[in-house]
Amino acid sequence: MTESDPICPLCGRPIPSGAKQSLHHLIPRLKSGKNGPVVLLHQICHSEIHATFTEAELARDYNTIEALQAHPRMEKFIAWVRKRPNDYHSRSAGGRRKRS
Repeated sequence: MTESDPICPLCGRPIPSGAKQSLHHLIPRLKSGKNGPVVLLHQICHSEIHATFTEAELARDYNTIEALQAHPRMEKFIAWVRKRPNDYHSRSAGGRRKRS
């Protein structure tokens, strides 16, 4: 970890250069968010978002970091992942939700 490592806005942990990471469109591309805001997240955090919410839910109700963090399942996930090393990655426990 270095001081220049970006911080994951979802879990608040640094994202080391070797960690799996990805960009998350706060408004899904399929729901008119192609040119909208994006945030850099740990891959595990990004995977949990998409395992928890449909594209429609993300576009309608969970299009900010604060809204994502306030959801009960995400609160539990964030508390859990904060105890893991900054470069920790595993497959998301939840199955992918059906797209709508």
